[in-house]
Amino acid sequence: MVREELALRLNDREYKNWLKAGRCLLILKEGLHPFVSHHTRAFHADLLNQSPLLRKPCETSWCKPKRNQISSACRACAGWQTVILRHRRQPDATVNWDNCFPPSWRTDHWELAKAFMPRGQGKVKVAEQCDASALLNLINHCDCFHFVDPKCVREVIRFRNELMHSCELRVKDEWMRHYQTSVRKLVRHLDQVPQMATAGKQIEEMLSLDLSICVSGLDRMDSAALDGLESDSVHQWETSAGLISQWEAELLQERLQELLHAADDDAKTQDTEQLKRLGGFLQANRDLGERFSAELQAINALEARE
Repeated sequence: MVREELALRLNDREYKNWLKAGRCLLILKEGLHPFVSHHTRAFHADLLNQSPLLRKPCETSWCKPKRNQISSACRACAGWQTVILRHRRQPDATVNWDNCFPPSWRTDHWELAKAFMPRGQGKVKVAEQCDASALLNLINHCDCFHFVDPKCVREVIRFRNELMHSCELRVKDEWMRHYQTSVRKLVRHLDQVPQMATAGKQIEEMLSLDLSICVSGLDRMDSAALDGLESDSVHQWETSAGLISQWEAELLQERLQELLHAADDDAKTQDTEQLKRLGGFLQANRDLGERFSAELQAINALEARE
């Protein structure tokens, strides 16, 4: 049987908008993975072919960033730094050196890619571990994606940030309409990518889906009607509820990880306040409080340090 807590949350139209918009980002991420991996691998191989210096291993194995600076890199790693700076699409953008392990730039195309991503990607090893924000920022900042219109990408990044930074986890219908237009525009722009064509269809299906009906339909039936249902139909309702609960958890997990990393990193007042509010939301919903008990403990530990 579906959880009453989830059904109650999905009776809130603006929370349902938030969840559907977030699910679309997760679908978009899956469509971008193969495309981004292919082009960053080719970019990495091309750089190695162009420069003998870049093919040399790190001379010390101790070229590591500290406070987002690499102050004493060896000659080989310094060469990679120069190349990274040269291939930024926005020359004034910050490079998050903390994401990288420089000795691996020579052998791992993904260590190179992380230099063009937002902070917090240090433990990420493959494209599949990245969220939509990381992949979109890579496309926006690395000129190996020069053929992709940065305006389309930056617009989706802006909507993604507004969505994930929503303190109430709710977005209005008008915001949703603009968001849909932005995402559809990017999908059309990349329609030559097979995985993106599939992602586009899945996004359209998600946008047209009424999640509250999927979750609550079985609960609304009386016992007599329930007895008459085929077992496959009952299973379908339960599966739908389980999937939606999983989507919700994935989206909340992404937001929790982002806020916990930010709060632990520099303890910004805004990030800490958003983390507290998200913690309050999880505690107010028993099923989510149980699912994210470890994260709630981390939030409580951060509050105790203040």
